[in-house]
Amino acid sequence: MGNSPGKQRSIVERPVTDSVNSMPTGPRNYHVSMPSPYPSGQTLLIDADDTLWENNIYFERAIAAYIGYLDHQTHTPEQVREALNQAERETILSHGYGLTSFTQSLITCFERLTAGPVSEHQHAQIRSFAQSIAEQEIELLPGVAELLPQLAERHRLILMTKGSQAEQADKLARSGLAPSFSAVEIVAEKNPATYAEVVARHQCAPKTTWMIGNSPKSDINPALAAGLHAVFIFHKDTWVLEHAEISTAPDGQQLIEVDSFRGLAAIF
Repeated sequence: MGNSPGKQRSIVERPVTDSVNSMPTGPRNYHVSMPSPYPSGQTLLIDADDTLWENNIYFERAIAAYIGYLDHQTHTPEQVREALNQAERETILSHGYGLTSFTQSLITCFERLTAGPVSEHQHAQIRSFAQSIAEQEIELLPGVAELLPQLAERHRLILMTKGSQAEQADKLARSGLAPSFSAVEIVAEKNPATYAEVVARHQCAPKTTWMIGNSPKSDINPALAAGLHAVFIFHKDTWVLEHAEISTAPDGQQLIEVDSFRGLAAIF
């Protein structure tokens, strides 16, 4: 990925199958020379899923099992996955994010691709794929357990994640990371208006407020649109529905890219 200002950057320039270890190390700032690190007193809005802990890999495993169970005779696995992606796009509009929405998407996709009626046994089997995700232990990403408390000593940390209130609160509690955050924001969607509301509610100064996360669609682009700085943390298994072109940071705002959570140590 190039470092020249004004260039549109896409997460798909780094294929999701690539290993993080194969990427260049160190933060990349696309606009001006970066202090090392920024002074204390910044406000860091930090994403949760696939930024602090693994999440999408469990969905991918469940989806692989689901596609194998469907064993469709006329659709390829790729076609089934695209049908599921479409079902998820539709379900999110009515059910939001989380396992309840995901389960409904699996059932909707199954019903669309299966000629006969879906039996209660099949429904139960489909629900079990989603349940397998709920039963996963929290797996913190490398560097999070060590670095997050250090960041909290120098800056104000606010967890900002979208999804089910109960599910996200439960994951945070099980993660052991809650003491590092001064506040928690679990929102229905991350868009510029939501970021503006959070900034206003916590009286954040945009010039010293950053959104940190792995999703161009939800973490980076809307935060930049709301006037914040952003740090994009590459994750090779980012959910396909979160892929997007990464916007150019407006004048006066910073957009920095790192390959892992550990890269934040050189910035903050």
